[in-house]
Amino acid sequence: MLKNSTQGYGWVTIIIHWLVALAVFSLFALGYWMVDLSYYSDWYQTAPMLHKSFGICLFALMVFRIIWRLTNPKPKGLSNHQAWEKTIAKLGHFALYAILFVLMISGYLISTADGRAISVFGWFDVPALLSGLPQQEEIAGDIHEILAWSLLVLSAGHALAALKHHFIDKDSTLSRMLKPVNSTETRKQ
Repeated sequence: MLKNSTQGYGWVTIIIHWLVALAVFSLFALGYWMVDLSYYSDWYQTAPMLHKSFGICLFALMVFRIIWRLTNPKPKGLSNHQAWEKTIAKLGHFALYAILFVLMISGYLISTADGRAISVFGWFDVPALLSGLPQQEEIAGDIHEILAWSLLVLSAGHALAALKHHFIDKDSTLSRMLKPVNSTETRKQ
């Protein structure tokens, strides 16, 4: 089952979800590590190039994710979820998306502040469409750092909520993001 159904998520949504999670935590770790590299480190130029390249790929994946989300049915919520849980989940998902996009845009603005394009693995360049703004690199850098930490904390909360649903509520919230549910399968509400 590639597409979503009203009962659960399809493989495309599930794979995108976990790829984004992997990318977010990997990019955070790489970014955290690379800011302290010295000019003489072998990774001084390689680490930022990888960070930027994977960041651009993540941006493309997120654009695809939104298109996929808009063109696929949304699985029904579970009946055991309280109204406040549904509201917090919607706000949390909106915040994850919003923070992630602003984080990636701020990264782009840091990298293009001097007017140079971003090379993506040497395959192609993403042009600098906006550069030369007063303190562009510094302001975008501050925003990027604050949002990176915010995304990490919000993602941890997202994961803890999924674990709460799995181990305490014993519902299928987490399992629906691990494998598709066929419409013929029954799931514990």
